[in-house]
Amino acid sequence: MGHIFGKPKPKKKPEITEEDKAILQLKQQRDSVKKYQKRIKDELDKERQIARQLLKDNKKEKALLLLKKKKYMESILDKTDNQLMNLEKLVTDIEFSRVEATVLEGLQTGNEALKQLHQILSIDKIEEILEETKEGIEKQKEIDDLLLGMNIETDEQSLLQELDQMLAPTVPDLPEVPQNEPVIVESAEDEEPKEREHKERDHKEKQPKVALLES
Repeated sequence: MGHIFGKPKPKKKPEITEEDKAILQLKQQRDSVKKYQKRIKDELDKERQIARQLLKDNKKEKALLLLKKKKYMESILDKTDNQLMNLEKLVTDIEFSRVEATVLEGLQTGNEALKQLHQILSIDKIEEILEETKEGIEKQKEIDDLLLGMNIETDEQSLLQELDQMLAPTVPDLPEVPQNEPVIVESAEDEEPKEREHKERDHKEKQPKVALLES
């Protein structure tokens, strides 16, 4: 299967930048300070308990020494709080600076794109396009005015009929039907009785004339 579909491409490891290293180092220092603070707080709790016990045993001088040490440790604890705050602020500032750098990079890319568009669509080019558009509109208006001036009358009914013919299904052309009466061709047998009929009719018409002449 691996040969058919090919081996999957190995994922690219994310590049570690100097900012990543600085953030990691600051976080490690912050964690170290927190551990140091915890150790100091644990020692202060123990020394408080020891100071109470010394006071119970009437050993005030040793109890005073422990209280002085406690005050000193508390001052160190306050300093570590300030250092811890500074470290966390540095981490936040670096991370926010990276966000700002990303935003600035996007703005720069956008500005470059706008510059390219401005080069393509310069003021002169836009004016030229608008002028050509205006000329085209005026030319079309002249054509429309000419056509309207010709007073072309259109028979709407004929146009509708033409549309109906265009939409009607096509029918193959049929031969034209003759409008004249059909000519009957007579055979030789039909001609003989007609000739006899004509001869008899002519003979009857001539008989009165002969009778008149004899009288």
